[in-house]
Amino acid sequence: MLLPDLLAPGLDVVLVSTSGGACAGDRGHHHAGPGDDFWRLLHVSGLVPEPLAAADEERLLGLGIGLLDLVPDADGPTAAARSVANRVAAHAPGVVALHGKGTAAAYARGAGLRPAPLGWAPWTIADRPVFVLPSASGANRRRDYDGRPDRESWWTELAATVRGTRVAS
Repeated sequence: MLLPDLLAPGLDVVLVSTSGGACAGDRGHHHAGPGDDFWRLLHVSGLVPEPLAAADEERLLGLGIGLLDLVPDADGPTAAARSVANRVAAHAPGVVALHGKGTAAAYARGAGLRPAPLGWAPWTIADRPVFVLPSASGANRRRDYDGRPDRESWWTELAATVRGTRVAS
């Protein structure tokens, strides 16, 4: 099941993941798998002020955060990357965060770019800066994340940037 994007104009950050797994689709929410640390990492990093769960995903828009999927396209990776770039251009977030090196590699391949390591990518998407996060998947629990001991430090770095670019309303 393909989950709808969660987007609005002018968000602080849009988190791009590869298309949701069967568990998320069956549950009808992004990052709803039992081993997915996505919601915990959003909170411990400071991207959201309180713990949220997949069922709370609609609240993210009010917190300046959007979600979209890099969906494999029948026309190939170039069309999938172009689709992400078009959706980003239409909503102009402050930052685009690619959730996982796999997502970053898939986008880069489709856009004709070199894959980026964790952290700030040397390229943009629709003229928006790009940050590559370590995946929150339970399968991505290891001891080294491009020289750092944990995933949280990367997520916290993104949160510090987003907080610095957030416009008071």
